[in-house]
Amino acid sequence: MKKVNLFLLLLLPLCCMAQSLQLKGKVTDAAAPLAWANVVITSPEGKIITGMTTLEDGSFEMELNKGTYNLKISFLGYNDWQKEITMDTPVDLGTIVVSESANTLQQVVIKTNKKMVEQKIDRLVYTVDNNAAAAGGDAINAMSTAPGLVVQNNAISMLGKGASRVMIDGRIVALSGEELISFLKSISASDIKNIEIITNPPAKYEAAGDGGLINIILKKGASDSWKNSTTLTYDQNTYGSTTLRNNFLYNKDKLKFTVSGTGKSGNTQSRQDLDTYYPGGLWELKYKGKQKTDHASGRITADYALSDRTSIGAQYLGNFNSPDSKDKAVINIFNTGKTLDSLLINNGRNKQHSNNQTYNAHIISKLDTLGRNIAIDVDYFTFDAKIDNRFTAETFSPDTAFLNVNQAARNISNQNINNFTIKADMEHPLAFASLSYGAKVSFSNSKGAIQYYNTISGSPELDPNRSNTFEYRERNQAVYINGTKKINDKFNVQLGLRLENTQTEGYSQTLNQNNTNNYFKLFPTVYLSYTENDNHSFLFNYGKRINRPGFRDLNPFRAYLNSNSYSEGNPFLQPSYNDNFDLTYTYKGKLRTNAFFNVITNGYGVVFSSNAATNTQIISRENYFKEYYYGIGENYTATIAPWWQSQNLIYLLGSKTVFATNIQAVPMNKMQVYLATNNTFSLNKQTKLQLDYLYCSPYKRGLYEYGTVSGLNLAVKRSFLNDNMQVAILFNDIFNTTYLKDYTSVVNGIKQVYNENNSSRFVRVSLTYNFGNNKVKVDQRNFGNEEEKKRTEN
Repeated sequence: MKKVNLFLLLLLPLCCMAQSLQLKGKVTDAAAPLAWANVVITSPEGKIITGMTTLEDGSFEMELNKGTYNLKISFLGYNDWQKEITMDTPVDLGTIVVSESANTLQQVVIKTNKKMVEQKIDRLVYTVDNNAAAAGGDAINAMSTAPGLVVQNNAISMLGKGASRVMIDGRIVALSGEELISFLKSISASDIKNIEIITNPPAKYEAAGDGGLINIILKKGASDSWKNSTTLTYDQNTYGSTTLRNNFLYNKDKLKFTVSGTGKSGNTQSRQDLDTYYPGGLWELKYKGKQKTDHASGRITADYALSDRTSIGAQYLGNFNSPDSKDKAVINIFNTGKTLDSLLINNGRNKQHSNNQTYNAHIISKLDTLGRNIAIDVDYFTFDAKIDNRFTAETFSPDTAFLNVNQAARNISNQNINNFTIKADMEHPLAFASLSYGAKVSFSNSKGAIQYYNTISGSPELDPNRSNTFEYRERNQAVYINGTKKINDKFNVQLGLRLENTQTEGYSQTLNQNNTNNYFKLFPTVYLSYTENDNHSFLFNYGKRINRPGFRDLNPFRAYLNSNSYSEGNPFLQPSYNDNFDLTYTYKGKLRTNAFFNVITNGYGVVFSSNAATNTQIISRENYFKEYYYGIGENYTATIAPWWQSQNLIYLLGSKTVFATNIQAVPMNKMQVYLATNNTFSLNKQTKLQLDYLYCSPYKRGLYEYGTVSGLNLAVKRSFLNDNMQVAILFNDIFNTTYLKDYTSVVNGIKQVYNENNSSRFVRVSLTYNFGNNKVKVDQRNFGNEEEKKRTEN
């Protein structure tokens, strides 16, 4: 009952609608109606109350409370028209004729460069178009160039944070790990307008994820225009791959839609090394695989303005992958005298197919001219994957003489995930503050199955003890309220509170094991901004977050990766919680000093351990630590010269970790230095040069030790045919030093050192051609499109 009362309390502002009266009129000149004239209402003291622009027929309508106001109508090239009005009853001003100014301005041309990075009270906004290195690439390439974002080892994170959740136009992508990386590779960088980096997300967004949110804003297209963009890209590393993308945007009158598609074909190489120091001697694993990059994806969006205040829309995203691979892993087995005893060679073929599809329908309505808006979204997401992994492990003597077949098997696994979500968001400006509030209900279902066949005899035999079906259900209900208040010209406050109620249930068929969990949590957020003047400003924010285990992390069954390695989930995993504190000082909008302090409680993660008796590697998941993570950094973004834009950052990071008693390991903590510089040089009007470099020092954090990572990228982009065609060349990771290396842990007294390089060094050549009608006819613009523009800013 308390939960119901709290829910009703949060929704009370919906009932606070003040009585309003209608004001309307029509603006013309001596010959015809004036569209897009500014109509502004101010108080007698001069404070702006509301405003709008006239429609195509010159008319306007707005709602005002009772009182006395000043009305001002203005339009470029015309004299201002002003009048004092008293609203006791509805007012119709009839036809208002404005006269031309004696000094009419014939033409104005404004030319400016987009800001590369913009700091807002609750997020950092990064403009992708400015980066030549992202040309011809995908969303992963674009995110790799964003300040403070790190893409490595199938994880996307922010400096000082854990793995980050990703949104597309404000909608959460219900994927993680390899599936998320694959999905983002299907989105063209040229389709991305901005990337929003939200370290402490406001109460409006889900509380899930310890690494903040990354919101990818896709381009919408200019009003009254159509545009087509085609990109052909070729990547060359050890192998080659070709990508063809096409994006069509149409925006006319009340209708706006986009259609885009991507197809990619080719191969890439993956290399992995793992040294395991068993008591009986070193096991040295070297893996090399050739993996297909084949995939196809598509996106369709449509929005229609039902009226000047209400629009409806729908969106579809589809992604289809077939990353088949040929794998070979060679394990050199040494004795205690460091002499080679034998070789274990795993050969395998891994056939994979996955697809994910996202559907959205939404309605956005402006309730009145005072700024009250409501948006309702219905989303459905589905993910299907099938993996058919066949491998044979053979033992050889040191002189490569065949000894025996150690193991031969076929693993067939299926994963199906679907999620249905409905949410409503309300914007409600009041006299004392601007409120936003809403509610969300989400239903998630996951079903995974593994069939393990022993093929050592030549005929496949199902092993029921190594086969399993795991079902998982999750239900989440949430309500939130968020308030923003401008105290004065210098001080702004934003406070939020989100309540989430979650129920989970997991069932393992083979183990006949059922696990349930229910929890109800509050997640507060606080944002404070203080601007002393144009030179000095301060931002402080605090947020509490929850990090829920992934579906696969909860599956208790063992999935065998090869003959001496298996991975298993943990159905008893509990969520971890983060308390994040962040302080930023900005000087002249160019130099940002950032300090943060994060506390992770009940932290969980992957634990790499080994069984010395059987020489088996075990990959498990545990709630095993509490961590204090902190750092301080400098960010400098500036136009150093008219031809040189530079974005630079350097951070000093540290941690203190405490392990649970059941983990047979000692925490490792060592400071980390991270620096990056991204520089765009305009060689001339048509040519840009991009030079990027990053460096990460060796460091220790918790269970793991990390080696040095550095990388140098060079890109050139040149425009032709009045900027309608662009050619770009990217040399990525020139010295082949960006990959994960010396990833070390010591558990149960056994040391493991891991390296992974998935073709980080490559050359990309891309050709993009744009054509269409980008001219905007002012007299044909439709004011209903403003609602969609506002939606992209939230």
